[in-house]
Amino acid sequence: MLYTMRRDKQAVSAGWSNAIPDGGNTGVVFRTLAAVNLAFLLGCAMVATDRTVLVQIFLDHAMLLEWGTLASLAAWCGARALAQRWHWPVAWQWLLGAALPAAVVGVLLQMLAGLDGLLGSSQGQAPAAYKAIWLAAVSGVLLQYYFHLRARAFSPALAEARLQALQARIRPHFLFNSLNAVLSLIREQPRQAEATLEDLADLFRVLMQDQRVLTSLAQEIALSKQYLSIEKIRLGERLQMRWDLGQLSEQTLRTLQVPALLLQPLLENAVHYGVEPALAPAIIDIAVSRTLDRVQLLIGNPVHDGDGGGGNAGSHMALENIRERLALLYDVEADLTTAVADGRFEVRLRFPVRHLAPAAAVASVLP
Repeated sequence: MLYTMRRDKQAVSAGWSNAIPDGGNTGVVFRTLAAVNLAFLLGCAMVATDRTVLVQIFLDHAMLLEWGTLASLAAWCGARALAQRWHWPVAWQWLLGAALPAAVVGVLLQMLAGLDGLLGSSQGQAPAAYKAIWLAAVSGVLLQYYFHLRARAFSPALAEARLQALQARIRPHFLFNSLNAVLSLIREQPRQAEATLEDLADLFRVLMQDQRVLTSLAQEIALSKQYLSIEKIRLGERLQMRWDLGQLSEQTLRTLQVPALLLQPLLENAVHYGVEPALAPAIIDIAVSRTLDRVQLLIGNPVHDGDGGGGNAGSHMALENIRERLALLYDVEADLTTAVADGRFEVRLRFPVRHLAPAAAVASVLP
């Protein structure tokens, strides 16, 4: 785990992770397609004499425009993966960000050169082809710079979210109650008291780490169970857990990549609003499943009279922190929703399936 944290922090400080846009991200694809098509339409509008000519020019070049954009995004995706693997210098990646779209457009122009009508009046004209290649290179630089600025614009929000998350999760009453629980065990059950202190130390070590660090789902589940074991000492039989890991194998849990400290704040909300007010045993449901290329987490807790199941300001702060972290890490490919049904408050998270590298997966489960 320490290896994974160190490697990710070095990567963030080096800046390589933001140099080449993630061409496989749905948000990047939508924004790029929208920007390219809008820019081309504006350029056509400047030279077209009427609406009919505008539509004709756009249709003549639509195949080259859409294929070139999608192929360039695919090339960015592959180059980004290689850059992350080999830690290419940032300058090389900026150069590739421009060279790859230009190369893609050049290849497409050569392929389409023999097809009549697809390139309109520019077909067979070398100056027009060179112009298209240069425009592709400039567009690549501009889009790369836009995504770079967007990542930098989110940085203050990331720092603020991290501070708010720490304030929301590291509550003084949690530390006070946990230490009191340990004190009550020292004389009668010293071994359990020692194990509880170790769990508490592990929990706070993860709480203080950089929230951009990604870990394995197995490690996240283990950390959550450590937290619940601490709360179990304080709440006794009132706290009941029901885990459902579906058909996920142990190997899958060790390799699936998730944001660090994703489950614990949601479980803390469930304990605080669903179990503490209860007079009888209260069950917290934790379900983990995978559907095609999506991981889904479901956390449910009882709803008590006068409470929306965790719908106050404190709970909303934790939920908004996690929602913002998911947006920063996955853009529009992840979502967090809440609902109250059948007397239970449910939080549902969905995000893309990503796997840790074999070395990182092993390191993430080491103590």
